[in-house]
Amino acid sequence: MATLLYRLGRASLRRRRLVVAVWLVVLVGLGLAAATLRGPMSSNLSMPGTESQRALDLLAEQFPAASGATGTIALKAPTEGALASPEGQAVVQGLVEEASQLPGVVGAVNPLQAGAVSPDGRYALVQVQFAERADSVTEEQREAYGEVGATAEQQGWEVAPGGEVLAGVPEIGSSEALGVLVAAVVLVITFGSLVAAGMTMLNALIGVGVGMAGLYALSNVFEMTDVTPVLALMLGLAVGIDYSLFITSRHRQNLMQGLEPDEAVGRAVGTAGSAVVFAGATVIIALAGLSVVGIPFLSAMGLAAAGTVTVAVLVAITLQPALLGFAGARVLPRKLRQGSGDDASTHPAAPENRNTFGFRWAGWITRFRIPVILAGLLGLGLLAVPALDMRLALPDDSTAPAGSAARENSELIREGFGPGFTGRLVLVVTGDQPQAVQAAVPQVTQAIQGTPGVVAVAPAQFSPAGDTALLAVIPQSGPTDQATEDLVHDIRATVADVDQVDVLLTGVTAIGIDVSEKLADAMPVYLLIVVGLSILLLMLVFRSILVPVKAALGFLLTVAATFGITVAVFQEGTLSGLVGLDTPGPLISFLPILLIGILFGLAMDYEVFLVSRMREDFVHGDTAQQATVNGMGHGARVVTAAALIMISVFGGFVFFLDDPVIKSIGFALAVGVAIDAFVVRMTIVPAVLSLLGDRAWWLPRWLDRILPNVDIEGEKLRARLDPQ
Repeated sequence: MATLLYRLGRASLRRRRLVVAVWLVVLVGLGLAAATLRGPMSSNLSMPGTESQRALDLLAEQFPAASGATGTIALKAPTEGALASPEGQAVVQGLVEEASQLPGVVGAVNPLQAGAVSPDGRYALVQVQFAERADSVTEEQREAYGEVGATAEQQGWEVAPGGEVLAGVPEIGSSEALGVLVAAVVLVITFGSLVAAGMTMLNALIGVGVGMAGLYALSNVFEMTDVTPVLALMLGLAVGIDYSLFITSRHRQNLMQGLEPDEAVGRAVGTAGSAVVFAGATVIIALAGLSVVGIPFLSAMGLAAAGTVTVAVLVAITLQPALLGFAGARVLPRKLRQGSGDDASTHPAAPENRNTFGFRWAGWITRFRIPVILAGLLGLGLLAVPALDMRLALPDDSTAPAGSAARENSELIREGFGPGFTGRLVLVVTGDQPQAVQAAVPQVTQAIQGTPGVVAVAPAQFSPAGDTALLAVIPQSGPTDQATEDLVHDIRATVADVDQVDVLLTGVTAIGIDVSEKLADAMPVYLLIVVGLSILLLMLVFRSILVPVKAALGFLLTVAATFGITVAVFQEGTLSGLVGLDTPGPLISFLPILLIGILFGLAMDYEVFLVSRMREDFVHGDTAQQATVNGMGHGARVVTAAALIMISVFGGFVFFLDDPVIKSIGFALAVGVAIDAFVVRMTIVPAVLSLLGDRAWWLPRWLDRILPNVDIEGEKLRARLDPQ
């Protein structure tokens, strides 16, 4: 592979104008396709095979008029009992008529007729039915709905429109801009050259543009959730910059050793590029592996992110060499260039500076390896403790940003009716015979009314054929409370033995519980797959048994500590104000399994870039101790820069987006990268390798014969190019 990439790098530099032109054509073409073919993003998290999803599918079939998005307008009168007065009734009627005439609305239900009024006569709920699903409602329709009730507000009433129809796509803009800015600063400091930093950044941005344009162009073919493009952008930007950074850094080293530009870039792509391909492949496999869980929206997220990472790898090994060809010797700091020309081939080899922080840090770590290992394990273990109390759920409006329409609606409903009204359950009774369904409804209603934790059961609504009935169940607790989760299980157990009909429980709350439970069941299997894959892949790369096992254990430490910190901040509220979180709550259901997949790939990135140099020096005659120090000394600066760039990109989504789901994902990724890069890979790993000594690189002969040699560091390439 190294030889193939070496040739690709040289060819890309020599035909740099053609390479740049091809990528620009691809970018423009996909951009036009995205602008014309872009489809709506969905907020629907479907879960095939679950009881709640079967019930939803049945409702869409039997109650087609109610298959569109719904909205709930919460009203609060100036005084108690105002809803019973003629003036109050006139205000409510005017609001209902106004809502009924909104664009896209099928109709609105008068709460005075439906009984959706609080006992004190001050609060009311107006149900609004839209014709289209929430992801098909236009922005104009959504804005008109959000502004309803201006006349009532002028008379002293509080009006808070809410519901799924207001769920929009997260706004992105300043978040990634901040990440790019910080990354640019890190690159300038790392390289000491504006040209090198600019070329690296430009390469990454073109890759992100191609990846995101392709993603949006396919959004009309495949259903994607509104979180999918944000996640793809996060990863595409972070790994795009990092992969370009690794190749540029190796190219500069080759130039400073006196190589011709085309030879320098060829060797950079053949060596560092091989590591980029392998590291990218691990990220892609981990993300694509989310498909094995069998959850469509999670599969779409993983495949979309894997696509952007694939583009980042291709851009790094083709476009980056072309751009480096245009830059010439200007990728070097001014003080290291010879003359004013672009040719760096006559530059004398720079002596190695072994007094850098990387060498000094490695020396200190290997000297105090046992205390370092113990302190690292103890510290990460303590950080992981809060993860024992981790709760998973789909977010409800009670955790929406303060001041948002969804939050105001939720607070008004809770204030007037209680938390259960914000997460009503829906019970579906269905059978082959309408008579059986009609006979079962009173039995089911009575059984549920006697279940602890149920506030009320609304009268049944029957389908036109009479073979399906719908009952609304109001729980006493909120959608994400543990009591509601217990209630869902209690209700399902209570109605499980009803004869001649099927009784299914659904609703947003029940769906969230089903999603969380299915993901929780899938997580151990996925974790086992990821850990097993990491051991196998690293065994191929490092020709060792203990190094891959150590890497996998380090990954588990990273995941556990990351979970613990994320739970402490986003679930328990510790220092939540620092990340702009208004209300703590359970973590989004798919965060743990998504985090495992992404962090696995990123952790293997740093493992490969650091440990491959250690193995290279050990194979060429250095002692295990010296090889460890050399690997850290040469790789610490680049890995530090790469980690800081990833942290800044992910962190931008924490501080500049209000969506708590995006905040939690960005925070967990930023914390995970920081822990894995600085605590695990750059501290615990060299300490463990130093402790193991030569045993770290032991591999049974029979296994060595079986395993293919992927030659990540290009040993065969160097042997061919430097036969002496």
